[in-house]
Amino acid sequence: MKIFADTGAWIAIADKNDRYHNIAKKVYASIRKKNIPVIITDYIFDETVTWLHYKLKRDVQRLLSGQFPSDYVIALTDVYTGSQPPEFVNANDAKEKMRLWVGQEPRFHPHVALHDFEAWLLPYWTSIQKLAGHNKTAPTGKPETVNHTNPPAYRIKEIFEIGRSRDSYVKPRDAGRILSKNDLGVAVAECPELKAFVNTIISVCGGKIL
Repeated sequence: MKIFADTGAWIAIADKNDRYHNIAKKVYASIRKKNIPVIITDYIFDETVTWLHYKLKRDVQRLLSGQFPSDYVIALTDVYTGSQPPEFVNANDAKEKMRLWVGQEPRFHPHVALHDFEAWLLPYWTSIQKLAGHNKTAPTGKPETVNHTNPPAYRIKEIFEIGRSRDSYVKPRDAGRILSKNDLGVAVAECPELKAFVNTIISVCGGKIL
């Protein structure tokens, strides 16, 4: 089985304001979990990237200007290097492309999560086990190198669903519960991209970087 995805599908996944965003994300997550190949043409890929380019630049300009302008814009995106064709080759490629899309703007700081935000929760696997009610072992390797064909978000979702909690992982609820009981410095020490992200926040606030 293979699925062909048009530009509209990718835009719905990426744009939180799209009326089909929620259902598109759920469908895409299900497709990835089942390892179903998704086919797109070069034209669709280029068209989607062009739209993302325009949207990012427009959003950054809006945030830095207007009646209540921001001092800085710090962007964070996941890097799923397992998609075909890949959105980004690696973390550096993602940051370079975002800078290129926005243009010469020193107040814009792009950052990435490898392969998704949940990688930064993996160092707290003991807390995850307690919340999920299951003793499933932690993924092996450094958090930001966990296999993109089964990324951290899926690993955490799985333990929640097989555990005694009998509830799936919900990022807004459970990520906060995990982090609130732990020292963020532990994840910073294990995750270079998280450390870079935190250091940017500290730097623009005038603090001493880690």
